Amino acid sequence: MPKAVVIKSTGSWYILRTENGDTYQARILGKFRLNGQKLTNPVAVGDEVDYVMEEDNKAMIQKIHPRKNYVVRQSPRKKHFLHLLAANIDHAIVIVTIVEPMLKQGFIDRFLMMTEPHNIPVTIIFNKKDLYDAEAISIYKYLDSIYESVGYETMLISADTGENMDKLRAALEGKTTLMSGQSGVGKSTIINTLMGGDLLVTDELSYSSGKGQHTTTFAEMYTLKKGSDIIDTPGIKSLSFNNYEVMDIAHNFKELFRKSAECKYSDCTHRNEPKCAVKDALESGEISELRYYNYIALVEEAEDQNYWERLKDM
Repeated sequence: MPKAVVIKSTGSWYILRTENGDTYQARILGKFRLNGQKLTNPVAVGDEVDYVMEEDNKAMIQKIHPRKNYVVRQSPRKKHFLHLLAANIDHAIVIVTIVEPMLKQGFIDRFLMMTEPHNIPVTIIFNKKDLYDAEAISIYKYLDSIYESVGYETMLISADTGENMDKLRAALEGKTTLMSGQSGVGKSTIINTLMGGDLLVTDELSYSSGKGQHTTTFAEMYTLKKGSDIIDTPGIKSLSFNNYEVMDIAHNFKELFRKSAECKYSDCTHRNEPKCAVKDALESGEISELRYYNYIALVEEAEDQNYWERLKDM
């Protein structure tokens, strides 16, 4: 049976790229689940699939091959469902900017909660450097020191002026990279620059609200050159998770997990437990307050979701 890669998801239909480079519109046969969880989109961009051709020159997806990894979030429309963003990726990029729109630092840590369970390397891109004043540069340096110390690469670029775009291109070489970010951060401009043309409608900022406008409707894969692909995802307003328990979150904040080996209790949640090494590291400045309070917000959100799920099942 012939194989193909899913390069676009439009909800009910998918676009396949065959091994010969041909593309076909396709639909799926039957229902698929992910570890028993309900999915809004059972096939993700990046999935490798088997297909058969139908009479109307459209394809039918017969089988999804095992994924080496995937990135999933809670569906923004159906809170009891999961939404697959991408599969089989080598690298992920989260794009933020400190100005226009103003940085929401918690979004970075929420993005990392999608990638860290699968050990996907992440680069945090700070875009629009050409708009940064001295204060914004100082904020960038502070965040850079936090995330570099944890083990994440950061990069300061300007897609408009081209500064450090060559460095970004080098980071994408030979990889399938998921590229994501909140609306208005310049993701489409970055992809257009990388592709060398006006491929996408560029993000616009709503000056009445100061927020970005959605410019990408569906996830799609673009090829930079052979062996180098970008998976572009829709601009994301917020990220929530209905598939994590408290300890899942604790284990996927790298520096907290490393320090937790010194906690008195193996199931320490690093809040009110005695002899908590993470709280000690927080007091000494070894662990960032920003990261810690984002962790607490995620833990409380998970507890709240799990509480209501248990009530529903009673």
